[in-house]
Amino acid sequence: MYKCNNCNSIDKFELMFSEKYNGNRNFTQKYNARQQIEITIDGHTFIPTLDFMNEHAVCKYCGQIYIWDYE
Repeated sequence: MYKCNNCNSIDKFELMFSEKYNGNRNFTQKYNARQQIEITIDGHTFIPTLDFMNEHAVCKYCGQIYIWDYE
């Protein structure tokens, strides 16, 4: 899990899509055999890291980016 340093909310990977995103927005998540969360968006699967969160994830609650840390 990751925590927003701006509003202290905990991200449960309910990611917000950019308004410029043109894909179908098909979103699923599951845990793999190593108990890591895997997210699939329009057929592309990845394991979110702190670097990914700080480069791409916007806080659902306050709208900030580049503000994530480990919870």
